[in-house]
Amino acid sequence: MGIKLNQPFSPWRYCVAPMMDWTDRHCRFFHRQLSQHARLYTEMLTTPALMHGNVPRHLDFDAAEHPVALQLGGSETDELAHCARLAAQWGYAEVNLNCGCPSERVQRGAFGACLMAEPLLVRDCVKAMVDALDSVGHASMPVTVKHRIGIDKTGSYDFVRDFVGIVSEGGASVFMVHARSAWLKGLSPKQNREIPPLRYDFAAQLKRDFPQLTLVVNGGITTHAAAAAHLETSDGVMIGRHAYHEPWSLHEVDRLFFGAGSGADSGADSGVDSGVDSGVAFSPQSRLDVVDTMHAYAVRETARGVHLRHITRHMLGLFQGLPGARAWRRMLSDSTRLAHNDPALLLEAAQQTVPARLAA
Repeated sequence: MGIKLNQPFSPWRYCVAPMMDWTDRHCRFFHRQLSQHARLYTEMLTTPALMHGNVPRHLDFDAAEHPVALQLGGSETDELAHCARLAAQWGYAEVNLNCGCPSERVQRGAFGACLMAEPLLVRDCVKAMVDALDSVGHASMPVTVKHRIGIDKTGSYDFVRDFVGIVSEGGASVFMVHARSAWLKGLSPKQNREIPPLRYDFAAQLKRDFPQLTLVVNGGITTHAAAAAHLETSDGVMIGRHAYHEPWSLHEVDRLFFGAGSGADSGADSGVDSGVDSGVAFSPQSRLDVVDTMHAYAVRETARGVHLRHITRHMLGLFQGLPGARAWRRMLSDSTRLAHNDPALLLEAAQQTVPARLAA
């Protein structure tokens, strides 16, 4: 595939996108069993939820998930500053501001993609978070921004160029560019991921115009070859639904994108703060390795009151494309079996999907 393993590696070289209702802590633990260096993100958490809700429930995560970033949705500078301090307190590696979600519910909260129309406000939001982190001794913790290339049918590169230029003045140096516009009216969030045309050339031009910034391209990337091609013009890639639906693809990320096991410097030697908890198995030799680790995790979590289905639902695609995949999905989705809340279901399902179980 010819991926250039240039040194040092950017910590954002390969990211798994924040996805609402999907990238919760159980999903992230699962993904971490497949890649040590891919950067993981929480679901978007709104500032009111953290200001007035159950903070431990929202922010707790396993140390093995590192490096993991907290994505925030909000537009009030004081609230974002408070939540940035919480992110530092809870040990996250990064705070990311959502300026890309097009849903009407998010728009009613005056954040998400509609913020792209107010770059000065976004700049002030970023600065408030940067200053808040500095005030608690975490000046090196990055504040990053995930955004679209435009809103509605603007179609002008100048729009996103000016947005990035202004927002960077607040202290953001890392931008995740979803290379589609967000159409704020008339399209569902799903349609907004499919109908507005992809303009990867806009993302590439941003890197040329802002070489001092870290630019990560997102949207429509479904193969390692495509990801590698984007690394010719961007500092990193962010993969969303493909990584979720076909999670086994993540097991090659460390080797292909970070040089793990190739003789090239690994992330630990190249400035990437993996934060990985020792004792967690990485680079699994087979999907069964992952099942065994997730079984042990499920035993621990169900003992704490977590329902097994909250773990298994993220694992349905583990055997995608192999014989036995349908049986695996069926067993892990069986409400009668899940009602017993017995983690042994994972081992039983693996044993009954023998062809897939034995495949590397």
